[in-house]
Amino acid sequence: MAPAHDREGHRIADANRLSIVGKFLRSWRLDELPQLVNILAGDMSLVGPRPLLPSDQPGEMVARLLARPGLTGWAQVQGGRNVSPLNKAALDIWYVCNASLRLDLKILVKTVPTVLYGERRNARAIRRAWRDLYAQGVCTAMPELDGAAGTSADATDATGGDDMKHAA
Repeated sequence: MAPAHDREGHRIADANRLSIVGKFLRSWRLDELPQLVNILAGDMSLVGPRPLLPSDQPGEMVARLLARPGLTGWAQVQGGRNVSPLNKAALDIWYVCNASLRLDLKILVKTVPTVLYGERRNARAIRRAWRDLYAQGVCTAMPELDGAAGTSADATDATGGDDMKHAA
């Protein structure tokens, strides 16, 4: 992978930094195979919230860190990279609150088509996560469904359309 910043210090998108081999490994998720060592060592679980970069970890969503990180998770099978960090955190916290063997098996089954056919954002699962977290008192503000243009890029999903906006 090429450097993260250009000569002027501007960030270069990951997609523009990958080599042909890197793009192949990422597209088939083969870059995740080294995580199996972490699973065997007991540092990670097969299913659980994926680790986020500190800059992508919303401060009010630290409850997602209560579960051991996993190779795959609820947020990954509900949209993965197509979901904003805030909505990903809500999906992860929903998983932590609803974790069960049955849910883990469902996630493992849904992981196969996600790897084979790519990530598809599930707006209904995102709405359900926010609704359930609000009903359980986990979050104090219910996000609003946002269909209007011109919303803040950091408050909505990058894919546009039927996004969730975090209410302050």
